[in-house]
Amino acid sequence: QVQLVESGGGLVQPGGSLRLSCAASGFTFSTYAMSWYRQAPGKGRELAAHITSLAGTTYAASVNGRFTISRDNAKNTVYLQMNSLKFEDTAVYYCNARNDYIKANYWGQGTQVTVSS
Repeated sequence: QVQLVESGGGLVQPGGSLRLSCAASGFTFSTYAMSWYRQAPGKGRELAAHITSLAGTTYAASVNGRFTISRDNAKNTVYLQMNSLKFEDTAVYYCNARNDYIKANYWGQGTQVTVSS
């Protein structure tokens, strides 16, 4: 059974930091590209950060230079380090696993990040 379990969300002040984790199970983690998406209230889901199976990374312009995505294949976990958080980073953050060769696409349940003073 495939599972993606996010953790690490919470309430943080502007300028603060959070580290999200996504623990994966039920599939061959190292062969999947992993991403963090986010969905703010009243808006669509958008890609925040992406890491390939070979650890190449890409970021949305809005988070570039502040967020860092990484993966630990030994722990089947992907991380999102978020620094210099802004009010507009408030959203539910979702973990995504994708393998285009076998057309597999999985989502976690999401974790809430709220940036507020």
